[in-house]
Amino acid sequence: MALEVGSEAPPFRLLTQNAAWLELADLAGGEVMLVFMPYAFTKTCEGEMCSLRDNLAYLQSKGARIVAITCDTLNSNRVWAEQQGFTFPILSDFWPHGQVARSYDSFNEQFGYATRTTYVIDGGGTITDVIASENLKTPRDPSLYTIALGLS
Repeated sequence: MALEVGSEAPPFRLLTQNAAWLELADLAGGEVMLVFMPYAFTKTCEGEMCSLRDNLAYLQSKGARIVAITCDTLNSNRVWAEQQGFTFPILSDFWPHGQVARSYDSFNEQFGYATRTTYVIDGGGTITDVIASENLKTPRDPSLYTIALGLS
């Protein structure tokens, strides 16, 4: 079960695909879409991430920042980002495995992956929307992002 709208977003500090530390506090002051992804290099995750990549300029022009989190290694995330042209941060929640995903109630304990959940977080660190898919193979509806960000 995901964290609720109105909850304070849990703090985190993880490495990006470029081996730079990123904290939630670094993102304060604007809207953030924190996009948990089950697995790099898989069809559904790649489709979702490519959709974000292809709409990144529009989302950024409206003040939104995209940050993805996987439980994959930093190196896997780096290669995936390079191959697909992902320029937004992809954070590695590999070790301790899924610690941040767990803090966001977005970790599948049975199989060890982040669930397909997105948190929209305002500039003050409050969760303003939660967009989730109930199963591993079903992508999130991208139109819900523009609604959550007040763009439609």
